[in-house]
Amino acid sequence: MTPRNLTILGRPVSPLQAGTLLALGAALLWSYWPNIADMVKAWRTEPEYSHGFLVPLFALVLLWFRRSYLENATLRPSWWGLALIALAVGLRLTGVAVALEWFEQLSLLPFLAGLIVLLGGWGALRWSWPSVLFLGFMIPLPWRLKVMLANPLQRFATVVTTYVMQTIGLPALSEGNTIIIGDIRIEVIAACSGLSMLVVFFALSTAVAIVIRRPLGDRLVIFFSAIPIAVISNVIRITVTGLLHVWVGKEIADLVFHDLAGWLMMPMALGFMWLELKLISWLLLEPSVPSPTAWAAADIPGSPRRRDAEAPAAAR
Repeated sequence: MTPRNLTILGRPVSPLQAGTLLALGAALLWSYWPNIADMVKAWRTEPEYSHGFLVPLFALVLLWFRRSYLENATLRPSWWGLALIALAVGLRLTGVAVALEWFEQLSLLPFLAGLIVLLGGWGALRWSWPSVLFLGFMIPLPWRLKVMLANPLQRFATVVTTYVMQTIGLPALSEGNTIIIGDIRIEVIAACSGLSMLVVFFALSTAVAIVIRRPLGDRLVIFFSAIPIAVISNVIRITVTGLLHVWVGKEIADLVFHDLAGWLMMPMALGFMWLELKLISWLLLEPSVPSPTAWAAADIPGSPRRRDAEAPAAAR
């Protein structure tokens, strides 16, 4: 009796192929388990990486959205996958040698790409590469890079928020990374620098840029807009906190600043991106191509109607 093939995203998969895929997946999970455990710990304990739990889920959703690439692809195992796996092994060994865990975690991406090419060839990678790259957002930044980004963002948020508060009439002054409003002192600590918003909004803008059906230029604008959106959102967050300190007191202000604001920033970012897409659609009009019917009916040089009208005159 011939074993019945499975179907994954519209493609038949033999039991041998399914078993091989499961075995390689289990080996990958076993090999990278310590690194995955460290990433999960960062997701649970560090606010700027709390989105890490959603990254693998969206990567799977993205595979589903791009299933047409797999249905039309020619899947053929390729030994070039071993080259990508060798690259991943080299990157991981480098991370062990220089005691940089970020290299070890980053090597997971070329390792996954190598397995995909090894099992399904370049057609499978053409289908899955956005999901593989998107998984990079679940990897915490190196500590040195995090400090390098957090310090200037912290100072920038303090200066800009102080200026905004002065503009709306508050007697605000900045002293280092502390905003002083009369007897009220609001300290913009490293956790409030906006780095967490920047990381989350970059992941969000990348997801939106991948999913939307827009020209490449529009997608690049959406991707890089994560920077101003993160800065503006953080300034709004700190400004509202200052206003609440003045109007209703420290307890409610701290509640909004540390708890509620974190949940409200994501809808705010989505709202900014929606407005951005509307603005792009309004400013950048796509050229319309006339339909064959409209072309035939148009009285313009070169159209079928014009040629038919000019033909008798040319004959005369």
